[in-house]
Amino acid sequence: MPELKKTPLYTEHVAAGAKMVEFGGWLMPVQYGGIIEEHRRVRTVAGLFDVSHMGEISVKGPDALPLVQKLIANDAARATGDRILYSPMCYPEGGVVDDLLVYPRGEGEYLLVVNAANIEKDLAWIQENASDYRVEVKDISPVTAQLALQGPRALAILQPLAGVDLAPLGYYRWTRGQVLGVDCLISRTGYTGEDGFELYFEAGQAPAMWRGILAAGQGVGLVPAGLGARDTLRLEAALPLYGHELSPTISPLEVGLGRFVKLEKGEFNGRAALAAQKEGGINRQLIGLAMVDRGIARPGYPVLVAGRESGYVTSGSYAPTLGKNIALALVAAGTAGAGAEVEVSIRGRGHRAVVVELPFYRRSRD
Repeated sequence: MPELKKTPLYTEHVAAGAKMVEFGGWLMPVQYGGIIEEHRRVRTVAGLFDVSHMGEISVKGPDALPLVQKLIANDAARATGDRILYSPMCYPEGGVVDDLLVYPRGEGEYLLVVNAANIEKDLAWIQENASDYRVEVKDISPVTAQLALQGPRALAILQPLAGVDLAPLGYYRWTRGQVLGVDCLISRTGYTGEDGFELYFEAGQAPAMWRGILAAGQGVGLVPAGLGARDTLRLEAALPLYGHELSPTISPLEVGLGRFVKLEKGEFNGRAALAAQKEGGINRQLIGLAMVDRGIARPGYPVLVAGRESGYVTSGSYAPTLGKNIALALVAAGTAGAGAEVEVSIRGRGHRAVVVELPFYRRSRD
């Protein structure tokens, strides 16, 4: 078994007493003081996440735009200036290679941010597709650190440390600037359902940056947060996780990501399959479940509609903000609308759940 990789902040996490676990080939902090407390702190104040395990791939050259257009289902031509694009990246059959962020870095250059467990696979896929294009594809993950500062106080904490005005920065927009004297790519993005920022910078600066931001936010209640809270936060916001709501056997149309599939833009990997699926009708749909009976619906548990198995749970957990157990499930299309009662089979016994509208949680934008 290959040795687990560590981010530049591994020693910081250990020193802080974090519980370290394997995730996607990395040794990562799952929690510090506790998942529920970290989750609630992000919802009410802010949390700082080490997401340096994520992958960063540079695509640069005269054919960078045509290549990225071929790779992603969204319209790469819309990623201009400071605008960031979210997109599925599909196989010809319509299943998902990965979901990623596309950053335009100037004429003929893009930064693709991919999931940690998929870096090698994605890099190979991109390079395979790039063979007929005039581009340089480079994995810059080893020299790049990434932090996510998330929560309603994120701007108040980060602004005094930044050399650029962050207040005008819109959602899914990015800028260049210094934070604590370190050159950064600063984006108003995140994976928690809260306001926040993600910082990309040189990996060697990570320990000082981590300590500096935590110290700056200590007075208002900023805490380090681990993968456990990251998962419960994204689940409440109904944000998909690769390997759960997205996979080579699940298309983006089946999980409600049709707005990120631009069939009209022209040819791209998976376009024919996705067009046929849209034309012929989507057979499965992603639904939200609130458990009525006690029990947590774990990934893979069968979901029964009117007593018949209709699909399975993709993600499930206790939702600290809502105070109840929730789940996402992929079921036969049209079988379970909002308000319908279904059953989740937990260890062979049916547990009642109600279909609810997604997302489970939506932050106030007052």
